[in-house]
Amino acid sequence: MMNTVTDRRAVARQRTPLNRSQIAGFWGAWAGWTLDGMDSFIYALVLTPALTELLPRSGFAATPSNVGLAGSILFALFLVGWGLSFIWGPLADRFGRTKVLAATIFTFAIFTGLAATSTNVWQLGIYRFIAGVGIGGEWALAGTYVAEAWPEDRRKMGAGYLQTGYYAGFFLAAALNYTVGVHFGWRAMFLTGAVPVVVAILILLRVKEPEKWQKADAKTVRAKPLREILGPAYRRRTWVACILLTIAIIGLWAGAVYEPSAVIQLATRAGMSKGDSIRTASLATGLLSIGTILGCLALPPLAERIGRKMTLAVYFVGMAVSIAASFGWAFYLPNGLAPFIAWLFVLGFFGGNFALFSLWLPEQFETRVRATAFAFCTSFGRFVGAGVNFLLGAAVLHMQTLGVPVALTALVFVLGLFVIPFAPETRGETLPQ
Repeated sequence: MMNTVTDRRAVARQRTPLNRSQIAGFWGAWAGWTLDGMDSFIYALVLTPALTELLPRSGFAATPSNVGLAGSILFALFLVGWGLSFIWGPLADRFGRTKVLAATIFTFAIFTGLAATSTNVWQLGIYRFIAGVGIGGEWALAGTYVAEAWPEDRRKMGAGYLQTGYYAGFFLAAALNYTVGVHFGWRAMFLTGAVPVVVAILILLRVKEPEKWQKADAKTVRAKPLREILGPAYRRRTWVACILLTIAIIGLWAGAVYEPSAVIQLATRAGMSKGDSIRTASLATGLLSIGTILGCLALPPLAERIGRKMTLAVYFVGMAVSIAASFGWAFYLPNGLAPFIAWLFVLGFFGGNFALFSLWLPEQFETRVRATAFAFCTSFGRFVGAGVNFLLGAAVLHMQTLGVPVALTALVFVLGLFVIPFAPETRGETLPQ
């Protein structure tokens, strides 16, 4: 037994060291993904105050139902922008990972900052749509970069580390809302989203392209990656990945979009003031973010032990149970604020399922098509998610309640359990060249 423990420690010490470019590239990708998450969640946090101000200026009454419907429509537009972010994948396969990664960060940062200047809901919708195009591309390119740039014996944990950035961004957004948002309003929150421009510049100046991409010859790089991932060799795994990612994205409505609104409603019902309700929502978001970060870190070792497919099944079951318990049960309790927030931590942990895709998708595709495949699968899920969001917004408006419609999204994770067996198991395999 002692020899086994000693051997494991020796293997851990013998991990391939990271060079300066790999370290700088990871932190650039992580920072971009963190600020991406911050940008995405800023909208959820400021949704109510922003629309309360902008709807009357656009000719609509700022009633709770109108705020909910307009919020769903604007988020659907944001998801359509996410879906159109597919354009970044072929560009990255053709021109390189770091240049295009910097372009995605620059795009979402500039248009998030411009959202602070909105004078009506139409302007806000346009700015969020274009910001979505940038935000949607960042994950595919950051995940592809880390998978290709890091050594084989470290890239799997690198995927888990990378994914923590998005939820660290949630935590950062919650902290800003607790301080900046409460005192200076929603416009100041959007202005903070322009900060990632600095990260984009640093990535362009300091980070080298991964060797795997550099070694691809010019003929291969100029191939038609979209045609290839939809061809006979990759068709099945492409569509299975699209379905699984769609299911994971639909889970964002419970863990990101509607969570702050639900907490504010519960806090108000408990007799808290408007300011205290917003602070409570920020604290709840911070707790959810901590849970998700822990879920991301726990996922790679679990995926190495029991496999990619079984790990995703465990996380999907956790998502189904926690969504149903939080929005379907705790939300309707007479004193439901505390149990709802407690379930948010569990929901956050299993929301770390996205880390598996950062680890798993690059293992399923070769270098010449990897960024395109990653971007296509994530974009497909976002387009479907936009349609689902319209249905969810209509359900909230029709039922005049938030809990039940969101709780019903737990059913898609049950459906996902029947799709997972059709995906390839890549545990123990090296990243294909």
